[in-house]
Amino acid sequence: MFKPLNILAILCFSLGLFACKAPAVLTDEQLRDFEKLPKLKDKELLDRLDSLSHIEPKSFYSKLSATYTDLTDPLDPKEFSFKTSFKITSDSAVSAIITYAKIPIVTALVTQDTLCVVNKRDRCYTIASLEYLKELFGVDFTYENIEEIIYGKPLDYQADQKYFVDNDPFQYSISTHKKRERKKADRKQRDDLMIQYLLADNAMTLKQTRIWSVEDSTEIGVVYQERLQINGLNLPNSLLINIRTPNKVLQLILNYDRIEVNEPQELIIVIPDSYEKCD
Repeated sequence: MFKPLNILAILCFSLGLFACKAPAVLTDEQLRDFEKLPKLKDKELLDRLDSLSHIEPKSFYSKLSATYTDLTDPLDPKEFSFKTSFKITSDSAVSAIITYAKIPIVTALVTQDTLCVVNKRDRCYTIASLEYLKELFGVDFTYENIEEIIYGKPLDYQADQKYFVDNDPFQYSISTHKKRERKKADRKQRDDLMIQYLLADNAMTLKQTRIWSVEDSTEIGVVYQERLQINGLNLPNSLLINIRTPNKVLQLILNYDRIEVNEPQELIIVIPDSYEKCD
């Protein structure tokens, strides 16, 4: 079992893929206070979602300020703020350094199939497959999902899957299931997983991704609060991740302090010979 510090590193990498209740889609009553959006054809919206899935910098670097909060017990919330930096070589690996009081406490490296975490405070290390995270947290995710969240791409988008545009004049909403199907919580689904993508009011960027599973009552919300243009790419600048599982209610807030795109990045992790495997 990973120690809490190691779990923080994993949460930082997965950017909260195991966290608090997602901000709900606005109700009909709330939407009445908004102006209707320009009408766009379904094909145009689907094409834009597909286009967003192709955002792919060759490399990426960012320093981030992060706040991780465990809200499982509303009477005793546990909050931990820290600094981290990410380096990515797309389709290859992601590395991170987590610091506390300007002191590196955790380094981590994720490849397509392996997670390596070095805990400098406890002088130990962990090497595991990504499958282990599913066993540990009950949520399945891939290396590609990490990149999708960091780059602000549609999470788990599949080009060969059929998607449905919701008939909603107040927001551009695209889902894996029709609205009437999503409301039937007790129905037996083919894959049990439902995903909803909400585009910004100009329909040019992704505003939010919601994922929920009826069977295990897990809900994930990834909200892109701010974005900026860098080297012709529209990338997140502030990110909120909320996830609720039957046993956990967690939240992760990330603010990107500095971003570099398509500049050479060296991804390494060093395990000192004196370190032992973490318990």
